Amino acid sequence: MSKVLTTDVTNSNATIITIENIYLLIGLVVMFLVVRTLQDTNHPKRLTTALFWLLFGSSFLFGDVSIALFGKANTYLWVGVSVVLIALLAGLNLVSMGSYQPLTEQQQTQSASRLGNKLFVPALMIPVITVLLTVSFDGIAIGDYYLLDQRHLTLASLTIACVSALLIGWKITGGNPIEAVTESRRLLDSIGWAAILPQMLAMLGGVFIVAQTGDSIKELVTLFIAPENRFMLVVLYCVGMALFTMVMGNAFAAFPVMTAGIAMPFLIEGHGASAAPLVAIGMYSGYCGTLMTPMAANFNIIPAALLDLKDKYHVIKVQIPTALALLTVNIILMYMVIFND
Repeated sequence: MSKVLTTDVTNSNATIITIENIYLLIGLVVMFLVVRTLQDTNHPKRLTTALFWLLFGSSFLFGDVSIALFGKANTYLWVGVSVVLIALLAGLNLVSMGSYQPLTEQQQTQSASRLGNKLFVPALMIPVITVLLTVSFDGIAIGDYYLLDQRHLTLASLTIACVSALLIGWKITGGNPIEAVTESRRLLDSIGWAAILPQMLAMLGGVFIVAQTGDSIKELVTLFIAPENRFMLVVLYCVGMALFTMVMGNAFAAFPVMTAGIAMPFLIEGHGASAAPLVAIGMYSGYCGTLMTPMAANFNIIPAALLDLKDKYHVIKVQIPTALALLTVNIILMYMVIFND
């Protein structure tokens, strides 16, 4: 292997593991879940649940083909219609849990005793391998071929890490990859439509940016708060980050909107605030909102499903006092450190 020195590796098409390969793999896994759902004749909402996942997985599996055959405009229209149909299926409660034969408590205890802490090995492998590959394979190529997609290096690394963890889990448990993918259907059914919220909300964040929502927020701020009132601007930015994150379910989606609407025009340009600590604490404030919203499904709803909690909002209820305390600290800290005068 050789380290390729170039100023722009993102233009290279010679890549072994590309983002298109990753999307194809995701699409195949989702379609496998669709087939399993259709085969579940005892599923109370078999057809609508299968349709939900079919709509979600089709964009991963057929997106490039659709663009090649019908053009980008028609493909974007198709994806937009799919998103609307997905929202309708979820909103009308047409996505539900399938029928399963869970292990008895005795079987679960025996399995846990047999496997012990080895169960944590596959889970810990995912972040470790992802970080190692992201750091080590930046610009690495064999001849003219980059090993991993340089435009999406972290995602490519995460994919390899997940596949590696699957194989190791197969070895540890004595199962097989088909069983693992089949079990993923049960987990997705437990989580339901909330499993795809992160992707949908991230896409919504992009829509807000294109729609220049930050400019609208800037105009609203001037109606209620005097631009010279530093403390209230800090409060509004931190609380706004938390609230908008609660709506979006993702601080990364809320950050560009709130920063463009409040932080940049009023605090940085208007009061000369230091940008680095300002945006760092702003993100922390957004994370406080993450702790308090079911929209952050990957943080709050998925753990409840994995732990089989009767109250799927229990994790959020426990986190709210901590989130409010941290948000208060963030406001005070931001006001103390971002201004130089």
